Amino acid sequence: MMVQRPTFSVIAPAKDEEELIEEFHQRVAAALEPLGEPFEVIIVNDGSSDRTPAILRELNQRDERFKSLTLSRSFGAEPAFTAGIDYAAGDAVILIDSDLQDPPEVIPELIAKWREGYELVYAVRASREGETWFKTLTAALFYRLMDRITSVNVPLDTGTFRLMDRSVVRALSQMREHNRSMRLLSVWTGFTQAGVPFRRHARKAGNTKYPLRKMIRLTLDNVTSFSYVPLQLATYFGFAVAALSVLAMLLVIIGRLSGSQAFFGQATTLIVVLFLGGVQLIFLGIIGEYLGRIYDEVRSRPLYIVARAVGFDGKPQSEERAPAPDDKIAPGARSYRN
Repeated sequence: MMVQRPTFSVIAPAKDEEELIEEFHQRVAAALEPLGEPFEVIIVNDGSSDRTPAILRELNQRDERFKSLTLSRSFGAEPAFTAGIDYAAGDAVILIDSDLQDPPEVIPELIAKWREGYELVYAVRASREGETWFKTLTAALFYRLMDRITSVNVPLDTGTFRLMDRSVVRALSQMREHNRSMRLLSVWTGFTQAGVPFRRHARKAGNTKYPLRKMIRLTLDNVTSFSYVPLQLATYFGFAVAALSVLAMLLVIIGRLSGSQAFFGQATTLIVVLFLGGVQLIFLGIIGEYLGRIYDEVRSRPLYIVARAVGFDGKPQSEERAPAPDDKIAPGARSYRN
């Protein structure tokens, strides 16, 4: 019997989401079934330590449209999304988190925009429930900072929740950098784009996967992956300090000739040395961030490793090497991407 190719592929990473997977299944199915077109849902288990893998296997037995990829360890949300994209077969691919903060009921609205001819449709957060004022403020600052200093016109108040046409997916499949952001890479590809406003819900169960420390790391990754501004700031600051040094030297010469001692003293010298030393360390750290990303790329390690694939036949759509279907994987076997 020939398997019908899906029109829509929904991709959702999951890490320790045993309390929400069943509801996620019900709500996604309820959102897509009325459309009357074939679909698949790929849930990527990103190193869960709870019952998430077992629940995903049970889901596939009940509903073969719900497939799963289990990674060999936790690689992070972005590599998990990448794994799902590599395996997706739909004409349109929807990225969504499995924590239900992004409501699956918005998916038909994204699809409606796609049918109008837009190739990238992102969900715009009109409101954010259950978040502290600090989280809301820092999120707003993050999007505006990225829009200001990167080479990408970043849509404000958007997350990973979006729909991508197959043409966008093909472009993304060519980008294999390790420090990646789907929200920025998908926008960078160009194509026709549109936004759909929605109300983001509070998390119903489990813990957030993006604490402050991880948000800071995400900001650094995005800035260094899409902008040279930090390096340019180092250059501009160097010129400014050099100019001030020449001015200070002239003032010292004038002071010496006039007999003034205003510019001499150990305290002044110590303050200047400590200040410049601190600035140098900061910019060395910035250079180190860029060098670290170059090191990540030249090692050529895989973005992810799939330990088990449930519900798939054949290789990923990206034509990378795929694991065998679930019932053919030998005990302890691992699948590595080239």
